[in-house]
Amino acid sequence: MTTQSIHSMLTRTECAVALIDYQPAMFAGVHSHDRTTIVQNVQILAKAAKLFRVPTILSTVASESFSGAMLPEITGLFPDQKPIDRTSINSWLDLNFKAAIERTGRKKIVVAGLWTEACVMFPTIDLLQNGYEVYVPTDACGDITEEAHERSVQRLIQAGAVPINSLQFLFELQQDWGRVETYEGCMEIMKAHTPYGIEVRFIKESLRRYGG
Repeated sequence: MTTQSIHSMLTRTECAVALIDYQPAMFAGVHSHDRTTIVQNVQILAKAAKLFRVPTILSTVASESFSGAMLPEITGLFPDQKPIDRTSINSWLDLNFKAAIERTGRKKIVVAGLWTEACVMFPTIDLLQNGYEVYVPTDACGDITEEAHERSVQRLIQAGAVPINSLQFLFELQQDWGRVETYEGCMEIMKAHTPYGIEVRFIKESLRRYGG
């Protein structure tokens, strides 16, 4: 009989998030996804991390010489945090990034970034080899072609990473709509960044008008 290894649910006390290279030059090369969809999905990740107080690491590559600053939609959520700027394609090779991961004390790391084939895959493989569990919200990542993205995701899975999506991360942290301390925050995220936001607005307006 073989023992199957099953990754447990993500919780706010056990995971950390790394958002990598959401910069203009990197977005320019993305053709695997609609770029505006990636912008929405990474905001779901960042806002969920902030709402649930999950340690979040921001990192850029060559921000001043080539790639530009990280999206203000992300950095604005963490005003006291300066993104770790690197020269390395692989974030794990940067000593400051590696130290930031280690300081979280978390062994489950959610990694998202541009592009999937390099800036996501390279640190993910190294994290896995160093004993971390890695979860990749693939709908918040992008690559130069659909095939590049898909081959990268397949390789990540073969290496042991777990593919998820952005809303799944939010829902996995919430778990129960009876958790009132984060309920409204979840609704605001869905209202701002998902098609379901139309329904959320309708329900809230109906309750405001007619009570309930």
